[in-house]
This record gives sequence, structure tokens and C-alpha cells, in this order.
Amino acid sequence: MKTLRYAQRLVGFDSTSQNSNRLISKYLEMKLTKHGFLVEQVDYQDRLGTRKVNLVAKKGNGFGGLAYFSHTDVVPANTWFTEDFGPFDATVVNDRLYGRGSCDMKGSIACMLAAAQRFDWHQLKKPLYFVCTADEEVGFFGIRNVIEHSKFYREMVDHGTKAIIGEPTNLEIVHAHKGSCRIIARATGRAGHSSEGVSHNSNLAIIPFAHEMLRIYEDTERTNQWQNNEFEPPSLTWNIGLRDDSPAMNVTAANSVCTVYVRPMPGVDIESLLQRTRGAAERHGLSLQIVRACEPLWVDPNSAFVTEALQLVHRPKSKSVSYATDGGLLGELSEKIVFGPGGIAQAHTHDEWISLEQLARGTELYEKMIQHWCCR
Repeated sequence: MKTLRYAQRLVGFDSTSQNSNRLISKYLEMKLTKHGFLVEQVDYQDRLGTRKVNLVAKKGNGFGGLAYFSHTDVVPANTWFTEDFGPFDATVVNDRLYGRGSCDMKGSIACMLAAAQRFDWHQLKKPLYFVCTADEEVGFFGIRNVIEHSKFYREMVDHGTKAIIGEPTNLEIVHAHKGSCRIIARATGRAGHSSEGVSHNSNLAIIPFAHEMLRIYEDTERTNQWQNNEFEPPSLTWNIGLRDDSPAMNVTAANSVCTVYVRPMPGVDIESLLQRTRGAAERHGLSLQIVRACEPLWVDPNSAFVTEALQLVHRPKSKSVSYATDGGLLGELSEKIVFGPGGIAQAHTHDEWISLEQLARGTELYEKMIQHWCCR
């Protein structure tokens, strides 16, 4: 199966977000060019100076059509479950392809790559776009660069191109997902022997701030104002973390950090919660950083686009999911869904895998979508 060969080749690249994705992008550019795509490359350097590569490709004449969005970076695999093969040694066992990124989301890229090459240029009455971004897993930085610098992306926006974000959905149509917001509060003290007293312990400032974050967490879990029952769980999942740099129990902490990871939802305005957070940081003398990395995604589940997609994949209705995707940055594209092979429960795990059945079915359904939106 050509899709499987593509997926194995893609998994073989260690494109963990901390690394450059230059090599996997070079491979994809070669394949896309071979199969008739014009490829635009959007490069940038991450905050550590590492080169990152986005590819925005177009096959076919005219405007509109369909765009497929994906990312080539993967999460680390430091706790891989077996020594029989490594996380970047794509291996088939019992009708499953194992390897980091097999599910999230190199299997999906392989499906679309195999589906796209089944169409000659002259068959496409409207174009097919193929987008591969970097750094989705660590802050959606790649798609931000595409939005800012890609002429093909601007073409999509100007001409109402329909979009598929190919993240794992078990090949169900997703019309809504949560967003991503990171809160980082820092306190500064002085390291010293605790026998001298602990007044300079940075935790003395971070603990009361964390207590106020706990109060916000409790509010968001029990108050309807902060809930959206379209999601499971229906809350913002106000997730609190704490850490300090003290090397021993008898050493006061010089630096302490409280983090909160929030998943905003459609129809829930979290600005007043962020204001409470800013106020708490100011009262306790903390530095504060709030990064709204990705907005929630929502499209009308009764829209013509969603309805057509459901008919193509023979599903009765669309659904919502609680994770975020590059789609949360695609606000300028009004018609978009999340749809891809594999299940999110297998993504980011110590034994990440995707079934061969999902790879085959994903390729078939992507082919139907290209036929429907690009060839009629």
C-alpha cells in the first residue's frame, strides 16, 4: 500500500519540535513536486535559532477548491515502550503501524499525499492546496508564519477555499474544538540555608497566587457561565502546575513558577478570568505572561460544507473535540473542518500507533473529497 510506505518514510524522520524539520520538509517537497504541485516554502527561525520550514503547495489552476492542513513536527518519545524497535523505526505489528507521529499526524499526511497523486493536473477544475507546518505541538508558530507570509494562503482566503485540518478524528467530521491559552507566573527570591529563615523563599509569593488560581479553577468547574456542554469535559480544564529551583528541602527557592493551561471554548469569554489572574499576580508581586496561542474553532454544524462532508464520509452528524489544532488560527477561512485518520487516544502515547485500516480508509475518503470539491 503506497500510503503505508509514505507513512513509514515520514515516521522515519526525527522531527521532534526541538529539532529542525528541514529534512522531512525536503522529502515532502520532492514528493509534492513530483506529483504536480507548485511548492512555496516559508522558512523561519524559532526562538532558539533553529531553522523551521513550512510548505504551502498548490496543484491545479484557478481558485477556491480545497486545502489540506497538516504539521510535520512531533512530540518527544523519551519513554518509548519497547527496545525491539525505536520510535522513529516505523514498524507494522498486528495491522498497526507503530512509531512517533504515526497517528499525529504523519499517517494523515501519507493518506493525503497518496490521494492527491491519483489526480492529474487536467482533472482538477479547482485547485488542491497542501499545507505542512512546523511547531504545531509547541505553540502553532508555523501556521502563524504561513498566515503572515504565504501568497498561496492569501489566495485561499481571498477566494473562499474550503479547508480540512487533517488531525486524528477516527475519520469523523469535527466542527468545533477548544483553544489554547498559557499562563506563566514567576516569583523571585534568594537561595540560602533555611536555618537562616525563609522570608526570601520565592514560594511564599507563588503559593498565595496558586491559591487564587485554585479558586478560579473551582469557579470554572461548578459555574455554568464557564461551561459548554457541547464538549467533554465541558469545562475550561484550568490546569495548575507548580515548580521551583530549590535543590534540597533545606534550601530556600530562588525562583518559583506557577503555570496554568486553559482550553477556551466557543461562546465562553475568559477575559474576566484573565483579569482576575492579572490582579492576583500584581498583588503578590509576580511577573506574568499570558499567551493566547490558539482560539477555539467553531463552524455551523448545519452549514452546507459540513453537511456535504458528512454525506461523503457516511456519518450522521459532526462532533466537537477538546484538543486544539492549527485550525484555531484559520479564522479567515470560514469553511473548515477537522478530519483525519487515527484516534487522538493513540497520539502522544508511549506506544503511538495507527491502524492500517484507518490509513486505507483515510486515503479513500480524502480522494472522495478531492473529487467532490476540486473536480466538479
